[in-house]
Amino acid sequence: MTKSQKARFVIDTLAEIYPEIPIPLDHKDPYTLLIAVLMSAQSTDVRVNLITPLLFAKADNPYDMVKLSIDEIREIIKPVGLSPAKAKGIHGLSQILIDKHGGKVPQSFEALEELPAVGHKTASVVMSQAFGVPAFPVDTHIHRLMYRWGLSDGKNVVQTEKDAKKLFPEDKWNDLHLQIIWYGRQYSPARGWDLKKDIITATIGRKEVLEEYGKKKVR
Repeated sequence: MTKSQKARFVIDTLAEIYPEIPIPLDHKDPYTLLIAVLMSAQSTDVRVNLITPLLFAKADNPYDMVKLSIDEIREIIKPVGLSPAKAKGIHGLSQILIDKHGGKVPQSFEALEELPAVGHKTASVVMSQAFGVPAFPVDTHIHRLMYRWGLSDGKNVVQTEKDAKKLFPEDKWNDLHLQIIWYGRQYSPARGWDLKKDIITATIGRKEVLEEYGKKKVR
């Protein structure tokens, strides 16, 4: 099966499994999404969704956020991890949004990536999920599955994103990156992986990955 045929199989299979695609991080507008995505770095969406209501009850817009001190923000978000850097980033980007963007989240990759603590992946999520601009943010699940499926060599997330954008039609990117994330969590996790439940990898998986899985099961 060629890579393009594999890509078509992935698109068709995920469309059947996830006709409705839930958004992993709870939010109500571009600003709260931006803050939630920033907080999710090296944390879980479940944990972030438990903490953001506490933060947003005090400040759900940049004007109220800058009224809080960095220490106050850090204390609230401590359970998500990396709270000193995240709190500084949240406070700093909120001030920049007020000073440079009229309190609004900018709708460009360049402007977003200029904000403190906002990298390319965070900017891609916001552009995709808040503004509907085609993007393919790559998280650990997508990185893992693109390698397992033989669609990318998996050397780094930058290369994985490039490979995904070449293989998948642009009009599919925004839905597909979320579908792959959900599939990775439910059917093809890093740990406790059961190939019998993972129809995509079982069908199109990289030969070396399937052989290694078989060896582990024999041991």
